[in-house]
Amino acid sequence: MIQLEVWGPYALFSRPELKVERVSYDVMTPSAARGIVEAIYFHPGLRWHVDKIYVLNPIRLVSIRRNEIAGKISARNVRQAMQGGGQDLYLAAPQEIVQRASLLLQNVHYVIEAHFDMTPKASPSDNPGKFQDIVTRRMERGQCFHTPYFGCREFPANFRRWPGGPVPTIDETRDLGLMLYDFDYTDPKNITPTYFYAKLEHGVMQVGDCEVLR
Repeated sequence: MIQLEVWGPYALFSRPELKVERVSYDVMTPSAARGIVEAIYFHPGLRWHVDKIYVLNPIRLVSIRRNEIAGKISARNVRQAMQGGGQDLYLAAPQEIVQRASLLLQNVHYVIEAHFDMTPKASPSDNPGKFQDIVTRRMERGQCFHTPYFGCREFPANFRRWPGGPVPTIDETRDLGLMLYDFDYTDPKNITPTYFYAKLEHGVMQVGDCEVLR
């Protein structure tokens, strides 16, 4: 089990039911928390599970306008270019930029509590103690495979190992409604989202024992 402290000026955990205008959930989603942990240490021999998310700062939303790219390079064009079709694989940003409103979380601060299970892809020399030592060392040294982020790569997350002891959460209890839990990768050709009913109790969102809806 690990406790990872993360913080940053902005976060955007987009609600999938709102299409163009991006609106954040009130609290970090379990899938975003897992992504942050995996940015610090990922190994095919283990699988991370988020148990709790502690909210340390008051929940504040701020509206901003951001430049986004409207289009994307299609997979069909990529395949044709690989086959010598002469397709142009670029986007002209000045022609594709659109301004969209976003409702972001401001001044976020969390502690992620998570544990891992061993997977069949672990080698004979792998064991839980080895993985625990590695991830603890990486948290303490600030090492990561790529910069962790809060929902979007433009909102990087600072991190460190939580030193221990009680977590000073906000004293707030509220229903957060239906929230994205994670994605089901059982069938790689049909990756589906899963959800759960989230609730904040005295600043803590319980994730480990929730009912997952598919």
